[in-house]
Amino acid sequence: MAERLITLYGRMPVLEALLDPGAAVSKVVIAHRAQGETIDRITAAAADRRIRVERADPARVTRLSRNGRHDQGVVAEVASAGLQELDAWLVAAPAGPAALVVLDGVTNPSNVGLLIRSAVAARLDGVVLPRAGVPDVGPLVVKASAGVALSATLLRSPSAAGAVDAVVAAGFMPIGLTPGADEDLWSAELPPRVALVLGGETAGLSPEVATKLARCLRIPLADGVDSLNVAVAGSIVAFELARRRAVTP
Repeated sequence: MAERLITLYGRMPVLEALLDPGAAVSKVVIAHRAQGETIDRITAAAADRRIRVERADPARVTRLSRNGRHDQGVVAEVASAGLQELDAWLVAAPAGPAALVVLDGVTNPSNVGLLIRSAVAARLDGVVLPRAGVPDVGPLVVKASAGVALSATLLRSPSAAGAVDAVVAAGFMPIGLTPGADEDLWSAELPPRVALVLGGETAGLSPEVATKLARCLRIPLADGVDSLNVAVAGSIVAFELARRRAVTP
């Protein structure tokens, strides 16, 4: 499976990746004028791992990071075999039970990172990150995932609606999570191949995605609590799916 590249930027995220033996850093680019103790540690760590360091014009660093305000003059490319296109993964994926998480307009990088970490911890099969409406896998996502995002199965798709169409064609039932659903998670029967669709922090499930879902579920909550943070709710469902897998003969 072809490796994909995640671009990290910022001095500490790049240094942390270099100090992590499991992070496959392929190249580091540092702006000509970038100096200081952390820069020295970055160059030393790269030298220890025999990773190429390039000095470049600050404008090139910004082009690579696409975030000149926060790149601090440093970017790194990290290879991730788990980052791939959803359509290709669906073609290669074996038949049988499987569980995916599809993000629909989840915009907060911390929530994305936390959801990735929970999905991996619950041994789900992948997280679908549509390019429209969901942040790229960058430093904030990687940090919130505690580094798990660098090796997780992350599946890219142009849009959440297109992702739902693709997983349905591959035999998955798309199920949304929303506080107003009539059916609750604990009592719901779930199919062997399920795609859990999580809506955004403010608007929830988008109308174009909601119309494509087979059904929606809710997490039963005590009176006076209307909803949960999307990362918390997604984690609960991820581990409920894991629990059901564990007790299925």
